Amino acid sequence: MSETRRIEIYDTTLRDGTQGEGFNLSLQDKLLIAQKLDELGVDYIEGGFPGSNEKDRAFFQEIKPLKLRHAKVSAFGMTRRRGMKAEDDPNMKALLAADTLVVTFVGKTSDYQVRAVMNVTPEENLAMIGDSVKLMRSAGRKVVYDAEHFFDTYRSNPQYAMQTLLAAQEAGAAVLCLCDTNGGSMPEFVAEAVAAVKKQTSVMVGVHTHNDASVAVANALAGIRAGADHAQGTINGVGERCGNMDLIPLIANLRLKYNLDCLSRAGGDTLQHLTEVSRYVYETANMNLISGQPYVGTSAFAHKGGMHVQAVQKDVSTYEHVDPAAVGNTRRILISELSGVSNIATKAGKKFDLENDKATLKNVLERVKTMENEGYQFEAAEASFELLVRKEIGRYRKFLDLDHYRVITLMQGGNAPVAEATVKIHVNGQMEHRVAEGDGPVNALDGALRKALKAHYPAIQQVHLTDYKVRVINSKDETAASVRVVIECKRDCGEGKREIFGTIGVNTNIIAASWQALVDAYEYHLIQVEETEAPK
Repeated sequence: MSETRRIEIYDTTLRDGTQGEGFNLSLQDKLLIAQKLDELGVDYIEGGFPGSNEKDRAFFQEIKPLKLRHAKVSAFGMTRRRGMKAEDDPNMKALLAADTLVVTFVGKTSDYQVRAVMNVTPEENLAMIGDSVKLMRSAGRKVVYDAEHFFDTYRSNPQYAMQTLLAAQEAGAAVLCLCDTNGGSMPEFVAEAVAAVKKQTSVMVGVHTHNDASVAVANALAGIRAGADHAQGTINGVGERCGNMDLIPLIANLRLKYNLDCLSRAGGDTLQHLTEVSRYVYETANMNLISGQPYVGTSAFAHKGGMHVQAVQKDVSTYEHVDPAAVGNTRRILISELSGVSNIATKAGKKFDLENDKATLKNVLERVKTMENEGYQFEAAEASFELLVRKEIGRYRKFLDLDHYRVITLMQGGNAPVAEATVKIHVNGQMEHRVAEGDGPVNALDGALRKALKAHYPAIQQVHLTDYKVRVINSKDETAASVRVVIECKRDCGEGKREIFGTIGVNTNIIAASWQALVDAYEYHLIQVEETEAPK
């Protein structure tokens, strides 16, 4: 395959992606994500379906003054209705009013669905496709034609499937995008069908695949290898049912495995922003990251087994297929009961110069194994691990001594329950006694602890709790079981930089475990602040 060949990337996160369960975006969310996609260098951003709702109509008005640098915005719609002229169709009018450079139509390929679902003849369906494309072409729009259920129909009635594509091509469509709408096709068949279409058409061919059989990315790659030059998908694979094809691994594979161009590089190589964009979309949609997501997940370049870590220390290619920095990710060395001294050395050695201190490394390793046997896990609690190391080597700084805390929950009538926490601690030789209310006991406890520390350590305002997870460790003990609390925090490091870190607490009492994780979080943050500000 030629190294100069370029693949168009068509992003439909803002339209097809929002059909996925749990993936919801406000108008402002859509505008922010569109700008991120443009910075990444995608070619097309499908903004929505202006004929279906007011939010999407507003999007096309609000996106205009943002002046995207590279991406072209596309409005999505269906072909004209049966028995109606294209220019009279309300959907067509909405598409024209969206005033985008590109219009994408979805049309029926299946002769069965044409009869059974749309209640029209196959001939009328061809006219609906042609008329819709012609109207948009006469208005100066570039047209992308999405052939719905193409691969299923090509299997059952290849003649009619081709007729629908030719109807769109003859009317002026610039791209014929073949859709695996039900997501059940296999890569070899996708390749066969794309190759056949390439021989019988003269415009660009694209692929739009779904992940119902867990081969959406493989299908897109098979289609591209067979001649498709346009790929449609969503960031993180969000979408209806099992999701759309995930553009993140597709882009990485095209660039790093096939050496094909697929992103605008006018402002430099943007591949290293893949991880940033992936996590931005998750965060904007208020969704949890998928740690094992290829290329961009937090576990994508994480090493846990001692043998693996030892090998990676010598040659990263032993257990990494690409450089994590190429896609903006980072290598992580995990600490667990499976760790060897090499894990501890790699994790702690760079910061504390412990590579050659075998005794300390062994002591830390034994402590980790003992604590993990008690229910601790340091994979997502790297800040608590650092505090453990600091205590072992004498570089730990204690910021408070607890006298007591008390948490109560008040429920009155039909009102929502309110939690109240009282915290009494010693800070710098002074007694601090503070009270705070919260939506829940941990929220209230966090508020009271912050109040007690703020006067002594104003930097406490730079750290924020972003996630809170509870896991029962020994469920056979039922309500007396120990629980593991993992808290994720975000701290401002200055100059626009942020660090995300985790801490852990384990106890049979969920509040006690939460207190331990909270204190670890604040002490870790304050230690970083003090060491950063200390004279060199």
